[in-house]
Amino acid sequence: MPERPVQRAALLSMLAGAALIGTNGLMVRWADTPPTISAFYRMLFAGIMLTLLVVLRRDWRPLPGRVWLWALVPAAAFAADLWLWHRSILLIGPGLATLLANAQVFFMALAGLVLFGERIGLRFLAGITLAFAGLWSMLGADWARLPADYRWGVWLGLATGLCYAVYNVGLKHVQRAGQDHDPRRAAPIAQILAIASLGSALLLGMAAGVEGAAFAIPGWASLGWLLVLAGLGHCLSWILISRAMQRLGVAVVGLLLLVQPVCAFLLDVALLQRPTQTREWMGLGLTLAGIFLASLKPRTRAAAAA
Repeated sequence: MPERPVQRAALLSMLAGAALIGTNGLMVRWADTPPTISAFYRMLFAGIMLTLLVVLRRDWRPLPGRVWLWALVPAAAFAADLWLWHRSILLIGPGLATLLANAQVFFMALAGLVLFGERIGLRFLAGITLAFAGLWSMLGADWARLPADYRWGVWLGLATGLCYAVYNVGLKHVQRAGQDHDPRRAAPIAQILAIASLGSALLLGMAAGVEGAAFAIPGWASLGWLLVLAGLGHCLSWILISRAMQRLGVAVVGLLLLVQPVCAFLLDVALLQRPTQTREWMGLGLTLAGIFLASLKPRTRAAAAA
């Protein structure tokens, strides 16, 4: 296949995957279930779908015990991620909650510094400065006048980004551990995602039990939105993104992934009538620019990491 059509297909795949993730917050709202319950069913349905995909492809690989143990890290991190994020969505709306969750870019950079000895350059520092300036423009000026629940939702959104960063680091470690065991028989990413998803569902189910939440799905409409959330918002989106990442440069990937919070914010404004002032639009632009700038890495470093 000629290089240009391949690149175009990868761009479209990344764009579609990021846009699908951008709709997740809206689907969580429309599912009309308690936050822990919507997170539980999202991961349960996604885990079953991914498992069926791998089994039907006859691509399920045996894993050593230590890989299964390491898989608990991304499973627990993503369970915490969704537990926090779904509550943030209900408190501050899907648009802002998704934007705050993208703070994972900064937490990932800090993890690289602390765990892998990577350097933090001027580009990252400029990015985090822009992002915080944007968030201040969106929230800081009225912080004292915001309701307590709204402020709590902001902190939950930022905590979501921290958990998401732990999930990404843990997932990379599980993949690496599987490859170290037998590079020729390494498990496909869909299998690793299936294991992490089912582990997250188990932990979220336990959390729902402790909370006393009812597992009953209110109706067919709620079931439909939960299935769409799992099938399109989780499984298909990450399959599209994973495939596209292999053929696109780091800068392009970082730019296209910003479609996720932009899409979530615009849907929040258009469909949920989120009131938005001019300074908030300016803050959104500054925050997105900062996230993009901080996500860029030199090509040589990205290639070495891959």
